[in-house]
Amino acid sequence: MILERTTAPVFAANCYVLAPAPGAAALVVDPGAGAARGALALLRSHGLSLGAVLLTHGHADHVWDTSALVEGARDQGLVQEGRQVPVYVPGPDLYRLDDPDATTGIRLAEGLTFADLAGGPWVRPERVRPFPARGLSEAVELVPGLGLRGVPAPGHSEGSSLFLLGASLADNPLLYEAEVPALCEADPAQADVERDYLLALDGDVIFKGSVGRTDLPGGDQVQMLATLRLLASVLDPATVLLPGHGAATTMAHEHRANPYLAEAKVRGGDLRA
Repeated sequence: MILERTTAPVFAANCYVLAPAPGAAALVVDPGAGAARGALALLRSHGLSLGAVLLTHGHADHVWDTSALVEGARDQGLVQEGRQVPVYVPGPDLYRLDDPDATTGIRLAEGLTFADLAGGPWVRPERVRPFPARGLSEAVELVPGLGLRGVPAPGHSEGSSLFLLGASLADNPLLYEAEVPALCEADPAQADVERDYLLALDGDVIFKGSVGRTDLPGGDQVQMLATLRLLASVLDPATVLLPGHGAATTMAHEHRANPYLAEAKVRGGDLRA
């Protein structure tokens, strides 16, 4: 499997490129403002076509370059002939794609908006659709050969979600960044041996040592605590988290070192939170 990351220059939002093999149709996750160029370069380097786009939630810094990515892929011959490129977003955040600048609610000094930072207006992508409801109970393939399952994780936004998938990976830099014990302790001579991992594309739910903010429109601190408590109880500690900002990590590391997760395990769901 191919797993790559590029980082958008605006708010350093992570954008991931996943595909079952070289030459296959790829899934691009969270193409933030300025990420299209790097994502297209990754597609070219592996001989991939763009099969679909997945948005972990509808905030501007995770969706802004979606149209630029799709159109750029078409211009560069990176979309299979006759194929459309669907854009999936969790249903509760679907409305945000009408105007993510306004619905995200980020305002900076001197009245600057996200569009000002991004260097251009929002262009709503074509063929936007909610993540399939079936994908909340079983794995679905948004591109052939890549099955993933959604887990609603509200709190950062109404639709914030995790997307779980199994992956066979060898010597991947993101695994070393996450300090996966099985890899870091392995014989270096075995670095090219593929091993099975559970990955979670978790957007702005859990970061390395932190969590997503809840003070933007649609955020909810009580929901976030409940979400974190649930994830702490059901996710395998070996799960590799691929967050929307910052370094990759594991649930085991966050159990040990994330104070917000520790609080949620005690107070999750407490309406007085």
